[in-house]
Amino acid sequence: MRLFRLFASAAALLCCIVPHAEAQEQGVRIGLTYNAGTRPGLYILPLQGAFGDSVRSILARDLDYGDRISVIAPDSGAPVTGALNYPLFARLGAAAVLRLQQTMGGAWNVELHEVGASRILHRSEARFAADPLSPAWRMAVHALSDQIEEWVTGVRGVAATRILFNRAEGLWIVDSDGANAHPVAGVSSALSPAWHPNGRTVAYQTYEEDGSHVYVRELSGGTPRRVSFAVGVNITPAFSPDGKSVVFSHGSDATDLWRVELAGGEGPVRVTVGRGSENLSPSFSPDGRRIAFATGRLGRPEIYITDADGTNPQWLTTTGFGDQSYRADPAWSPDGRSVAFQTQIEGRFQVATINLRDRSVKQHTIEGANEQPSWAPDGRHLVFTSTRGGSRQLWVLDTESGRMRQLTQGSPARMGAWSPRLDGTQ
Repeated sequence: MRLFRLFASAAALLCCIVPHAEAQEQGVRIGLTYNAGTRPGLYILPLQGAFGDSVRSILARDLDYGDRISVIAPDSGAPVTGALNYPLFARLGAAAVLRLQQTMGGAWNVELHEVGASRILHRSEARFAADPLSPAWRMAVHALSDQIEEWVTGVRGVAATRILFNRAEGLWIVDSDGANAHPVAGVSSALSPAWHPNGRTVAYQTYEEDGSHVYVRELSGGTPRRVSFAVGVNITPAFSPDGKSVVFSHGSDATDLWRVELAGGEGPVRVTVGRGSENLSPSFSPDGRRIAFATGRLGRPEIYITDADGTNPQWLTTTGFGDQSYRADPAWSPDGRSVAFQTQIEGRFQVATINLRDRSVKQHTIEGANEQPSWAPDGRHLVFTSTRGGSRQLWVLDTESGRMRQLTQGSPARMGAWSPRLDGTQ
């Protein structure tokens, strides 16, 4: 829509190698063993202590949403405090068992047991914010979820992340599990939000009397800083991966991508030369060397990639599929392997990805109108805008399994931007 505005072996495999304090002393490599191509079962034992049920529920939901673990967490049962009956958990389908026990000081002892080897695979201590159920408390639990997912699968989760989005004319933010949605204070008018790599700073565009402008500000507050350098159209900002510059679309009758250094020094630098066409929605490759963007230089919206200095522009979405009438809003995946974008098929927008190695295209959505994809830091999940539920809302897609879940509720939401991993204190 942005462009519319301008227009194991076969039986078993060692799947993760994660150091463990006890094992490191013995020079042993530790990992969880489970069948290749399967999701390992994780049994989460009931928790004792204040707010234990809430901690367990958040952990179970986060790990389920990660789509890499089969969570086993019965609704009832007494906490297990003694030795674990590993054969029993094996019969229940668990490759691992998670046990948390609260200490007298309020911390949580965390144990991950490997069922097949009948041993403790990892042990640590977790502390959450002092105010239970607060956003900071929930984010600390999300961070523990991500650590557990990494222990089990070797891949860190994305529960400790948030998504910025546009609702009405304001900027909103929501946790990755859909909880804690609220407007960002001090931003009354904003579109096209973008995250700085530090997870604390954001960029967005506004519409004012003399045109649109791009601002950068701390998410926690402070005075927004205008980085657009001239009146006219200034839209669709994106930070470079090193966080030192912002690239956005600027122009009047036509637009090109321009780069502005946040520390000053070098003046605004023109990146693209569209020769009278609209060029917008930049998205950097993870190494910062290339940019994907939408352009109308072929007479219709298409996705191009170019070197970060504007040289070597290439038409990316040349693979024939659908009716090829409209492609926009590119998002370069964090693993650098693909670009997500929206494409018009049989009159409706759908979310697709293009593999950068062989240019193969995969369409991920069919139901409703779907657009504006943004990658999670794991390079596996996408947040996108969809009308499939009857109103325009944000949805999350697992690009490997195709599983989807609705993220936002209530008033229409759009333009989701997935944050980098947060440290559990943000």
